Amino acid sequence: MIRRPGHFWLLYLAWAIVCASLFFALRGREDPSRPTGRILSIEAGARASAVLREIDRERYGAYSVVHVAGARRGEGAAEDRWVVLLDRQPRTRLREAVVVELATEDGRTLRVRGVGGSGIAD
Repeated sequence: MIRRPGHFWLLYLAWAIVCASLFFALRGREDPSRPTGRILSIEAGARASAVLREIDRERYGAYSVVHVAGARRGEGAAEDRWVVLLDRQPRTRLREAVVVELATEDGRTLRVRGVGGSGIAD
């Protein structure tokens, strides 16, 4: 039988104290992974859903967010934006999907188009 030293509990206790101290010291700090002046991707998805419902509640009421991606200036447009893909429930394999593009800084609507072309797909 292997004998374990009994001093490891001190190391575990010290590590727990360090983690708890850092948790309390860093709470309320800004998230460094999220640049300032941007809406979150989940908020972009919610706004895109609302935009479609404003256009036609009956037609787009069953649509939900499939994917949200960020696109930088110069990647197909002149501004930084969220590109939100929405499809009807139950899923249509993107045959009836719609893309809503929102400005990253304030969430304003830039473009709404069908997946296969310009304008909303009929």
